[in-house]
Amino acid sequence: MIFTETSIDGVYVIDLERRGDERGFFARTFCTNEFRDAGLVTNFVQVNNSLTGARGTLRGMHYQLPPMAETKIVRCIRGAFWDVVLDLREGSATFGQWFGAELTAENRRMMYVPKGFAHGFITLAENTEAFYFVDEFYAPDHERGIRWDDPRFGIEWPIEPVVISDKDRNHLDFDPAYHLGTLDAEDAQS
Repeated sequence: MIFTETSIDGVYVIDLERRGDERGFFARTFCTNEFRDAGLVTNFVQVNNSLTGARGTLRGMHYQLPPMAETKIVRCIRGAFWDVVLDLREGSATFGQWFGAELTAENRRMMYVPKGFAHGFITLAENTEAFYFVDEFYAPDHERGIRWDDPRFGIEWPIEPVVISDKDRNHLDFDPAYHLGTLDAEDAQS
């Protein structure tokens, strides 16, 4: 695997190192030794798969609070999407900065999303499937989300969303007390 560090510390784009011949190719998509050597998480507890029917569907921006904060490895296995991470790590030099990359079934690229980041994507093709590993179990009581178009962060999406779930549409603009875990949703909305 080829680990390429992005403009945000801890976030990587991972490309496959293909070994091919007339039959096609072989490549690893995960290797504990290679991830450990790169200083990345190696213990994953869930593998998730999502199918999104319509082009222009936005999912995000999601994350979980500590102690259930998640590290993710995200890959597109069918179609294409623009994958985005947003740094919400307190004290980080890149707090509030985002990074995006196109993940497609053809480029087989993956995004490594460390703990402390919100994550989302918008589909660029119909019937797009995302496949991702997470290192913590889903914990609804620790779940949070930030509005995809929060002006504080200015995420530049490559296309305008046409489908957004009510839940994602109703995420709040960033409020440090709520989004970093010291205030609940009802108090944050008042």
